[in-house]
Amino acid sequence: MIYIKLNDDNFEYDIYSLVKAFCPREEISFVKIRPEDKLSYFLVINYIEDAIELELYDSTKDNAIVKDSIEVEHSDRKETKNRLKRLIYYAFSKETEKELPWGTLSGIRPTKIPLRMIESGLSNKEISSYMKDTYLASDEKIDISIDIARHEYDLIKDINCDNDYSLYIGIPFCPSTCLYCSFPSYAYGIWKNRVDEYLDALTKEIEFVKTNLKDKNLTTIYIGGGTPTSLDEAHLDKLLTIIEEAFSIAKLREYTIEAGRPDSITREKLKVIRKHGISRISINPQTMNQKTLDLIGRHHSVENVIESFNTARELGFDNINMDIIIGLPGEDINDLSYTLEEIKKLNPDSLTVHSLAIKRSARLNIEKEEYENYIIENSSYHMDKARQIARELDMEPYYLYRQKNMAGNQENIGFSKKGKEGLYNILIMEEKQTIIALGAGAACKYVTDNGYTVTRSENVKDPGLYIDRINEMIDRKREKLEEMKWLTN
Repeated sequence: MIYIKLNDDNFEYDIYSLVKAFCPREEISFVKIRPEDKLSYFLVINYIEDAIELELYDSTKDNAIVKDSIEVEHSDRKETKNRLKRLIYYAFSKETEKELPWGTLSGIRPTKIPLRMIESGLSNKEISSYMKDTYLASDEKIDISIDIARHEYDLIKDINCDNDYSLYIGIPFCPSTCLYCSFPSYAYGIWKNRVDEYLDALTKEIEFVKTNLKDKNLTTIYIGGGTPTSLDEAHLDKLLTIIEEAFSIAKLREYTIEAGRPDSITREKLKVIRKHGISRISINPQTMNQKTLDLIGRHHSVENVIESFNTARELGFDNINMDIIIGLPGEDINDLSYTLEEIKKLNPDSLTVHSLAIKRSARLNIEKEEYENYIIENSSYHMDKARQIARELDMEPYYLYRQKNMAGNQENIGFSKKGKEGLYNILIMEEKQTIIALGAGAACKYVTDNGYTVTRSENVKDPGLYIDRINEMIDRKREKLEEMKWLTN
């Protein structure tokens, strides 16, 4: 257990995230006084007039094992935060003898930093120096973030991000809930008799966007979830018809659907998707080791993955993404190598490599005692193995993001063949364009000032509440779009 005492409520999230990165298996709690409980560390941070003081204690000593301070100008919150995080980093790095690949960076969009600097005309050397001095990131992570940011810049520089938008449509149903999942998803079997009601509510949101944003260009559409292919063929066809009748599909730069769970994919559903002109699909094994699939609750076999992929190719899909997760319970480097070699045989057009992030609401966290004997293994070596296979598939990294509590303090990274990049992924992760999100649990992002101002509106997560309160969900969007002066009517 780690306890943290602050003399002022400032930067709690940043402090928590950085300490958690050094000590991922420890519980962390903020307190007013040092508890008598058994602890690993006790961190004391005092904000004083022109400085921040830090004291770090462990369970064996009454005196601080690390004591340090740094001068700050509290009115400059960004610089104060960065100096505070470096202070904490040096303390925990000294004590744990660990270095974090991403240094003090705990946010989910590290490539946003070099991308903005590229837009300002800075050189790679200038960007690298800034990221090393400010965030203490490793040379490896700095280099890959700059490479990806330059790739992103080339892909989106001609898009009118301030005046156009992309559309996210959420289908919150899944065949089952995976062990690591924290997304709002609901068992399709329970909701299948209300799917028409759900699609009727979704149609109202679609009609609102169609009517009120008709003067704006739609760049991409992404249908996610949940698992959209949980819908049967008739309802999937109904959904795609509604979208096709509302928007000019032919003018889209990209049209994606998550066909993620192989146990939800059939030849008939793939034919429906193909008929409606969707250009990009995802078929996501997460692992090609059957023992792990069984453990994490994905009710499909490795053979299902291969069959679904080959069927999609037979039907003419030429832009197929596959997702894997590094750090799944019980998997070591040999299991990862096997997964990557099997995916290499299939030769997808893009590969998204996720580092396991243990979310608070996931069963893997709630029932953690049941899985504490399973290793959770990730490192730069694991990520290098994924990069090696991606290179052998003629893929380059094109987007990157991070999450809280990631195994090995690593990242999620997307690789693709030239021309097969997921444009929507870049736009939402770099917050370069407004994303209008429809459906239960969907969250809109309204982007202005070239991404320097981002506001949100969210739909309720429960499908039943979404159906009942659809007019309220639309009003939330109306209010935000009025503020942006985007409404046609």
